[in-house]
Amino acid sequence: MTDAITIEIIRHALLSAAEEVARNLCRTAYNTVVYEIHDYGIGIHDAAGDVVADAPGIAVFTRGNDHGIKKAVEFLGAGAMEPGDVFILNYPYWACAHTLDPLVFAPIHVGDELVGFASCRVHVLDLNQKDPGYVLDSTDSSQEGLVLPAVRLYRRGEQNTDVFNIIRFNSRLPERTIGDIQAQVSACVTGVRRTQDIAAKHGRENLTGAMRAINEHGAALARLGLAKLPKGTWSATDFVDSDGVDTDRLVELRATVTITDDEMTVDWTGSARDVRGPINLPVGQTHALSSLIFKALTTPDTPVVAGNFAPLRVITEPGSVMHAVPPMPTFTLWTGLLAGEVVLKALAKGMPDLVPACSGGDVCSMMGLGVNPRTGEPWLEATNEAVGFGATATADGEDGIMHLSEPGCRNNPVEVLETKSPMVIESYGYRPDTGGAGRHRGGCGVSRVYRFTAPSTGICLVYKTRTRPWSIAGGGEGVPNRIVINGGTERERVQGGSYNRLEAGEVLANETGGGGGFGDPFERQPQRVADDVRNGFVSVAAAAREYGVEVDPEDFAVDEDRTADLRAAARTPG
Repeated sequence: MTDAITIEIIRHALLSAAEEVARNLCRTAYNTVVYEIHDYGIGIHDAAGDVVADAPGIAVFTRGNDHGIKKAVEFLGAGAMEPGDVFILNYPYWACAHTLDPLVFAPIHVGDELVGFASCRVHVLDLNQKDPGYVLDSTDSSQEGLVLPAVRLYRRGEQNTDVFNIIRFNSRLPERTIGDIQAQVSACVTGVRRTQDIAAKHGRENLTGAMRAINEHGAALARLGLAKLPKGTWSATDFVDSDGVDTDRLVELRATVTITDDEMTVDWTGSARDVRGPINLPVGQTHALSSLIFKALTTPDTPVVAGNFAPLRVITEPGSVMHAVPPMPTFTLWTGLLAGEVVLKALAKGMPDLVPACSGGDVCSMMGLGVNPRTGEPWLEATNEAVGFGATATADGEDGIMHLSEPGCRNNPVEVLETKSPMVIESYGYRPDTGGAGRHRGGCGVSRVYRFTAPSTGICLVYKTRTRPWSIAGGGEGVPNRIVINGGTERERVQGGSYNRLEAGEVLANETGGGGGFGDPFERQPQRVADDVRNGFVSVAAAAREYGVEVDPEDFAVDEDRTADLRAAARTPG
């Protein structure tokens, strides 16, 4: 039996290995989405495919990696996986993501024994999906690009040239796509070597014993966290703007959460069916997003391990938007980004003091592509944008922070976007008055304005624009996200998710939403409102209208008499 001190040493060594995998990936990737934004999921797993150490990136990727590895082992058999093999899997229903998020993984052997896996998932730029960049309106998975069903990139350490040639001839951007996949391979090989180093130092049995103990301890911590939560059943509904095909249809997401002494169940029964467009989720991602909320409630202060999710049960209906089955399209995975806050909305009914109000509710991604006149070469760059976070019972929501589904991610810097593409960032800053009013204010969203200097395509991935971010305990709702094309001109249009052909000189503004507020806005201390005005988060007019606080626009002093009159008038019936 492995002693506790050795287990802890091995646990930290595995975490260090996962971080080294991430650093290796970022040093070798070709794609700014990977090395700048950190759009990746990395894990070291035990022989069953359960994660024992990860490096933070896209939160829902790591649990999806578990699911994908297990499906690959089921498909191929563990005995078929040999030392030096490296596999790629992007079949959405197994891999838990769309075709451009391939899972690359490698078995870890110590001697002849399979002791685990190293995994790395990233967003690659092109695998011959029907539209360059991103697919917003596919109606069948066959339109969504090249499918690789757990095939070997390397066999016993030797490159499988046939597979790389297939990828090369099925990509509009073959150099960058192959480069990113090779970076994934390098990252996984690093994970294999470092785990083998741990086995060499501490012994194979101690390694496998520590992996088992890590997940057992993770499960025990989760049960302790679960025991502290209120018990009951609560339901909530929210909506995705559309599926990209039936553009006038709001797509319903319904979650019923039940917490007992033994488990938390997230039941997605009642969510929309017959969704024709590509927002349907592979079931592994539904489990992953549900796991993210469970983790935040029960074990937020410890690294992710599979044992953390032992007390979680997820129920789905095959054929629904939360459980895609072949050939349902799955390319636009924004359902998986929005659905986590439906779980929080349900929980807010039973534990409003423990969960935040809704954030801006989206990742608000903008992707530009075309031919760069400076080089004559195709270009494709993207960035996800920050939103305002929802307020809580004890604090304001954070202003301009990455959405809760991507806590390990960043956005793409202005300098990178302008250097690598024919885009000029004309302005970038907070959106005042977007956070919901409250005793605690919702965080403000941001605005980034792009001017294109050459004919380009601007793909906007924003799917919460038609419903407002919800609040708690009488707070105000947040202002939703929106995309504005050619604002302030006769050609202005305001929209959400869209595929836009833009001429040189045209302007696109990505304006993200604010979080919901918590509590009665008239209970907010007037000086705090004045500070918000001084800092540019709340306008003078909104301070008076939403909070009943009169603020001098010159020196930001509170007019106490006028404030008292405004608040008294607002509370007077009629």
